[in-house]
Amino acid sequence: MAEFTGERVIPGEVDPDLWNEHVARYAFAARMAREKRVLDAGCGSGYGAVELARVAREVLAIDISQDAIDYARAHYANTDVRFQCASCLEIPAPDGSFDLAVAFEIIEHLNDWSAFLHEVRRVLAPDGLFVVSTPNKIYYAEARAALGPNPFHVHEFDSAEFRRELEAVFPHVHLYLENHTDAIVVSPSQPHAAMELHVEETQAAPEQAHFLLAVCGAASELPVPGFVYVPRAANMLLERERHIEMLESEVRERIARIVQLQDELASEQAKARKRIGELETELQETVAAATRIATELDAKCSELAQCVEYLHTAERTVDERTRWAQRTQAEADELARQLNALRSTRWVRLGSKLRFIPQPGAGQ
Repeated sequence: MAEFTGERVIPGEVDPDLWNEHVARYAFAARMAREKRVLDAGCGSGYGAVELARVAREVLAIDISQDAIDYARAHYANTDVRFQCASCLEIPAPDGSFDLAVAFEIIEHLNDWSAFLHEVRRVLAPDGLFVVSTPNKIYYAEARAALGPNPFHVHEFDSAEFRRELEAVFPHVHLYLENHTDAIVVSPSQPHAAMELHVEETQAAPEQAHFLLAVCGAASELPVPGFVYVPRAANMLLERERHIEMLESEVRERIARIVQLQDELASEQAKARKRIGELETELQETVAAATRIATELDAKCSELAQCVEYLHTAERTVDERTRWAQRTQAEADELARQLNALRSTRWVRLGSKLRFIPQPGAGQ
């Protein structure tokens, strides 16, 4: 099951006031559920559908969250409720399947609440009733002034708009106001069936109501009496004290965990500082080595530059001597050519024959 956020009530994980205001709505609706075919639209964790099933003929409980349905099936497997994952905009039932439909704290989560109301009207029998609740926009805005808007709510209603939207779909709408109130309960110490209820007459103010609740129907209007819900424990002060003790215990556990995490963090920080020191030392050594290598490299580069300059000088010397040798060879070749040309002249040949000119290669 997903972590409790305040939007989905999970038994044992909410404070008594929040739990009772949700359970009271189901107790209010249960008076109309006896031997009826009942739909719980947006059943959440399933606790309310189980309460309806105590008196109903059959109950279909739907929720769009598979996690919620899995939780309900796991915790209420031995009940007569049929839990099903489905959207409230596409209720998996034929027309006129239910005598009573309930939808508590659902309508404010829907973008198309009008489509939802028409879908509920479709699956209700002609004389069926629809019980629906929502937070009062005016009260809710004041209560959450410091926290800001509820991120889970798409649209919130005041009493006038709530009635108007319901009357657009259902011919008969009877509006109720749900509030917390202080009560003094005087009960026998031994089990006793009879209890009298005295409620002082008061004028309810819709704009001050905590929650708005309506009973809607298509047939002739059927007024439903007001309702006072007294929790099973009845001693709310004791329940609140126990819940406070539980919260304080959780706070102590979380503080202990925070201290543990702080110690672990301090240990990790010490390790990190030590490692940073080691890395800084390694970095300094590396920089020194790099500086030494750079100095050696500069020296080698200077030496190499001298060698290159020497090679260039030597290369120029070789080039000059090569050109001198080439000129000398060219001059020798020219003299040889001239000499050969001279020997081939007629006078030289005649002189050779007359032995005035020595023969080439002749000894002295």
